Amino acid sequence: MFEKIKEEYRSTLKSSDTEEHIDLAFYRPLGYAWACLFRRLGVHPNAVTIASIFLGIGAAFCFYPADIYINLIGIGLLIWANTYDSADGQLARLTKQYSPLGRILDGAAGDVWFVSIYIAICLRAVRDTEFFTVHPALVWILAAVAGLCHARQAALADYYRQAHLFFLKGSGGSELDSSEPIREKLNNLMASRKYVQALPALVYLGYTTAQERQTPEFQRLKSAVKGMDTDSNAFHRLRENFLRHSRPLCKWENFMTFNWRSICLFGCIIAGFPWVYFIIEITVFNIVLLYTRITHEKACKALCATYCGQENGSSKIRFAR
Repeated sequence: MFEKIKEEYRSTLKSSDTEEHIDLAFYRPLGYAWACLFRRLGVHPNAVTIASIFLGIGAAFCFYPADIYINLIGIGLLIWANTYDSADGQLARLTKQYSPLGRILDGAAGDVWFVSIYIAICLRAVRDTEFFTVHPALVWILAAVAGLCHARQAALADYYRQAHLFFLKGSGGSELDSSEPIREKLNNLMASRKYVQALPALVYLGYTTAQERQTPEFQRLKSAVKGMDTDSNAFHRLRENFLRHSRPLCKWENFMTFNWRSICLFGCIIAGFPWVYFIIEITVFNIVLLYTRITHEKACKALCATYCGQENGSSKIRFAR
């Protein structure tokens, strides 16, 4: 019985390469417990995601007062929201209820949490911090810049992890999508005047297109892979070398996701300077993003040169044979 539960739990995980240590130790076990309960109750994964949005908004309200006890309640609510954010994906894998809408909602949930939290932090800073009381526009500008950086960091981290899963498990084990079929689906929906159904496709198209624009070398590699024989030795060498270079970057991609952001946020809130979190997002997290993107793109360019006959110049990487 225990072995069966253990095996089912493992099936709800994406990959040991892409799972973050805090997730494996805390959020995934709790998420699995929630997923099992929701499966028994017949709850859809999207409903779990929506519930997490309300919990995240509740956390933002608790971060506004300069009261450590209320702030700790907010921290608890945000942790609870993230257990639901884990549970929705695990529930989807348990029940095979995947959908583009689900992925959009999953991405939007984190955005709604942090937009709400940014607003609470700004209002608190204007009220309690003398500098921002005199110059209120500056904290809002700081929040806007941090928010844009956050969105780009999270989107690229998600894309690179899905790329890793694609080469590790194939298309069936990854949610790596291309903009072309999404655009075709959107055009068909618009031609059929199904405007309500077209809205999620439009949002998802924008999200996917933005990811592709930031990863030109990976797009060339992905296009080249489409034309390769997946049973060939060249493809298997390419796959192995991609994973070899991608695997060390997974820890940095995970750094740009919720866990380490929340640790920084909680620290700033407990210290009484929540607005400092904006500076951390703009500086520390952007440095990690820049390093990850440059390293990943350099590896993809070298892979194309080695296995797809493209020029590589001085950025050639030595690959295992």
